[in-house]
Amino acid sequence: MFKTRMTELFGIKHPIMLAGMNWITTPPLVSAVCNAGGLGILATAHCGPEEVRKLVKEVRELTDKPFGINQILIGPNAKDNIEAAIQEKVPVINYSLGKPWFIDQVHAYGGKVVGTIAIAKHGAKAQQLGCDALVVTGHEAAAHGDVATSLVLIPVVASQVKIPLIAAGGFYDGRGLAAALALGAEGISMGTRFTVTKESMAHDAYKQLVIGASEQDTLYSTAFDGMPGRVLKTKAASRMMKGGFPMIEAFKGAKEVKDYMGLSYGKFIAMSFQMLGQEEGHPLWVLARQAAGTRRHLMAIEKGDVDEGILFAGQNVGGIKDIPGVQEVIDRTIAEAEAVLDKIQKERA
Repeated sequence: MFKTRMTELFGIKHPIMLAGMNWITTPPLVSAVCNAGGLGILATAHCGPEEVRKLVKEVRELTDKPFGINQILIGPNAKDNIEAAIQEKVPVINYSLGKPWFIDQVHAYGGKVVGTIAIAKHGAKAQQLGCDALVVTGHEAAAHGDVATSLVLIPVVASQVKIPLIAAGGFYDGRGLAAALALGAEGISMGTRFTVTKESMAHDAYKQLVIGASEQDTLYSTAFDGMPGRVLKTKAASRMMKGGFPMIEAFKGAKEVKDYMGLSYGKFIAMSFQMLGQEEGHPLWVLARQAAGTRRHLMAIEKGDVDEGILFAGQNVGGIKDIPGVQEVIDRTIAEAEAVLDKIQKERA
């Protein structure tokens, strides 16, 4: 068992975090990670505040361990969702893409705030604002890592901040955990590895694609949702990289997102303009690509459409070759990390 500043900060057994992934990190998966000794994170960016409250209550029915929510601050309903989480006294608030205005409110009830970054200078700013820890996302990650790899980014950030770091991007086993600790992190965040588990609601067709993939079978582009991101290589993903602006698909995707979130057209349009006007808001073409990408993401996760869907996945797909339960993933990750570090110590003694 590893005791690090991460385990002490959150009151958990193992320095392993579930990355918050929209539509994938549902209460059963979140609670399974918590019950296995890690930190489960519930993604809420696709929710409204009432849905946040409902899902938080579901998590609490399944576990009495610490957990958190993840919210993109420039996303729809971001402020209302954060306020709902604060009212529910969620132990950990993990945010990305925006300035956290809520740190004092979370600290007031004993909660912790964790910023997600992919650029070193953003880590220093988050520490200055009062964040308790950082998720440091390398280029290898699923979805939105930037250009620096974990091998470079983690020690750079570790040299600039004093708060605990959680390494994200390419981590899926005990060797990765041992490496992250050596680089200056206090634990790891895993997304793709937990997506391919028995408790994950991702469609089995995509789990099988991951198992059969190599480390070469991902694509990195702004084509998928307007921001630089990494997905599993599929026919649809390859076409998106080669295609032009997806105007018709963007309209279809926007309508599906609106219906999924239960918004009126007026509220949806107002929300879009609000996202455009925020400090870290995106231009209209990015929002259009987000709508198109969301549509295809749901086609993958819910329907298992391997021809038209896309699934955010990290380069570590090359090392993921089975579909175990969450408890097994965490147990063998810890056992392998202990064995690796013990071997290094013995060989150097």
